[in-house]
Amino acid sequence: MRKLFFLIAVLCYSQLQLQAQGYQLTVKFKQYTSGRMFLAHYMGKGTYLADSAMIDATGTAVLKGKEALPGGIYLVVFPGKQRYFEMLLDKNQTFSISVDSTDLVGKTVYKTSPENDLFLGYNRFLATLQPKTIAIQELLAKRTAQDTVQARPLQTALNKEIQDYRVNFIAKHPESLLTSIFKAMREPEVPAKPANEDSTFAYRYFRGHYWDEVNLNDGRLVRTPILEGKLSKYFNQIVPMEPDSAIVECDRLIAKARKDKEMFKYVLWWLTYNYETSPYMGMDAVFVHLVEKYYVPGEAYWLTSDQLNKLIGRAYAIAPNLIGQQAPPLEMQDSTAKPLSLYSTKAKYTVLVFWDPTCGHCKTEIPRLDSAFKASWQNKGVVMVGIKTDGTREEWLQFIKAHQLSGWVHAWDPQAQSNYRRLYDVYSTPVVYLLDEKKKILAKRLGVEQLNGFLERLEKEPEGTVKK
Repeated sequence: MRKLFFLIAVLCYSQLQLQAQGYQLTVKFKQYTSGRMFLAHYMGKGTYLADSAMIDATGTAVLKGKEALPGGIYLVVFPGKQRYFEMLLDKNQTFSISVDSTDLVGKTVYKTSPENDLFLGYNRFLATLQPKTIAIQELLAKRTAQDTVQARPLQTALNKEIQDYRVNFIAKHPESLLTSIFKAMREPEVPAKPANEDSTFAYRYFRGHYWDEVNLNDGRLVRTPILEGKLSKYFNQIVPMEPDSAIVECDRLIAKARKDKEMFKYVLWWLTYNYETSPYMGMDAVFVHLVEKYYVPGEAYWLTSDQLNKLIGRAYAIAPNLIGQQAPPLEMQDSTAKPLSLYSTKAKYTVLVFWDPTCGHCKTEIPRLDSAFKASWQNKGVVMVGIKTDGTREEWLQFIKAHQLSGWVHAWDPQAQSNYRRLYDVYSTPVVYLLDEKKKILAKRLGVEQLNGFLERLEKEPEGTVKK
């Protein structure tokens, strides 16, 4: 499913809303007289092809189109795709570039592109700082306490030089694309803690002011690597890994991004993909929320009906088995063909394992689960319920006997009437769920070590206090 959503993302952004006027970029290469050059743009931290052109015998390539390209940071890529340089593209999209590959920063010249003259000036400023950067890196590479202490004030001074340049630039060029980028790169400066504040003040201040300088109405930021970095840090490091908190923050940010269509599309896509593929247990609830609130009502207008249906289908497959939900009932058979019901299996905890005796990963994990069960889980009131998903009945019973899986409740559904694959999102094996006494889902898709730690935490904390 990760590939599915990545494909959707690529298709979404292949149909960009373009401005009415066209573009014509003339690139003069000093060292090239043939080959194809390429123009690409960022989409988050990824890059996508925008155009290409052949270089003629004079070293000239002309990129042109009837519709203007969306603003952002673009890459001019040399033949062979081994080298490139960045430039800015905004309202003015008719200009020329003279390129000398022996010194891309020092010898590149723009004609009739004031925005890129400013961008080039910034890059040349950074180039003058290179000796200082190298000196700091050499000190840090020595890995001694004395050198690290010596490098710290040098790094602080270097950072201040860069920040001062950006602050001065913002003041002089408030409407520049580069100004919007510089502002988005800023992070909140936390003031000294007031006397009446507690130890969480710095965190709360940083989180509360994180988006202050990011213009979420500026769709040009979508085509820079800055926005994705800001989103990733905020939602993967700052916002608590707890569904309710993440949902509130997602909705708040999406509301701010609505005024710009490109920003809205990108923010909604990134959040949806981030939580669909999150490695943290329980965060799939955020994905389900986003799909139900924004995709089901039709707000993702850029998707085809097939793409939309697949995404909604994925959310509906996850929705019945979210952390905190009651486990869907299962009516199956045991190994002797007698009826067996999940809810009639009484236990303080139920470890529900969907597995296949022919699955290579199951052959490793099922004995490990059994060892942990017999070593400690059984004494904690755990009952193991194993459900065969594939393989023949004979292979199943042979595996149970060979690995001495005694003490388990073994079940299968020969007629596939329980619909367990959809209800429990079982499309690979093994899949493990932990249920409480009332069959509420406490955890899912955990390995042996993680599940063991989770059970130990449940035993130590008062009933009802363990977070999802």
